[in-house]
Amino acid sequence: MPQARNGAVAIEYETFGAPGAPTILLINGLGSQMTRWPEAFCAKLTDKGYRTIRFDNRDTGLSTWFEPGEAYTLSDMAADAIAVLDAAGVDEAHVAGVSMGGMLTQLVAIEHPGRVLSVTSIMSATGAPGTLDSTPEAAAVLTAVPPDPRADFEGFLDAAVKNAMVIGSPGFPWPQGVLRERAAAEYARAFNPTGSQRQMAAIRGDGDRTGRLGALKVPAVVVHGADDPLVPLAGGKATAAAIPGAELRVIEGMGHDLPPALYDLVADAILAAAARA
Repeated sequence: MPQARNGAVAIEYETFGAPGAPTILLINGLGSQMTRWPEAFCAKLTDKGYRTIRFDNRDTGLSTWFEPGEAYTLSDMAADAIAVLDAAGVDEAHVAGVSMGGMLTQLVAIEHPGRVLSVTSIMSATGAPGTLDSTPEAAAVLTAVPPDPRADFEGFLDAAVKNAMVIGSPGFPWPQGVLRERAAAEYARAFNPTGSQRQMAAIRGDGDRTGRLGALKVPAVVVHGADDPLVPLAGGKATAAAIPGAELRVIEGMGHDLPPALYDLVADAILAAAARA
């Protein structure tokens, strides 16, 4: 696969669809690889005539990993997204992101407004007080140390499935066995257990984006699960309130994940934002 460069940082990315088609850039969440935007989901967008790009955030997947003690900002990560557009030959794109990826989507629009045609912020937040208050059970998912996969691979997979179920969507269950298969495939592709800590520090360091979001002048759709235990619905409501003219779509039964049963609803939100551009 191709790689983009942002200074010394290499960003792995992949494109789907016709090179000359309008582009949708998909940004993923904390510690998770671009494969969390599955090809089946990307096809929902390319089938509508869009070119779709997904990529590994820095410190994740096949992009550059950092060492303990090193740090970066969400703005650095937003610049990585722009580097991907540059490498793919894209001047302007519709940008959509989940969770931390939604925060990055917001920052791409704030800091690189000439490159963004529309924004879709999914299960994310502004960073304002109260918008990132997880339930205790969901917060534990972020801090729990899983079994060492080299010593207990089955236990490692068990923990991954359990964590996914804790933050997942009660109204949209995953097909039997898929979460375990996903965890095994992600481990085989790339396993960087410390990257999430540095990404989390970048989230904390960016603070409250409410005032900055108020200056946006692009179509925006905000999607949030009514049953999200990790980033509460308050995060989505605050985001929609902060962006002028934003549409808020609350999905009953949705938690903090993107199971196959939600593909159509989430893809429709991205396409709606793009259509408004």
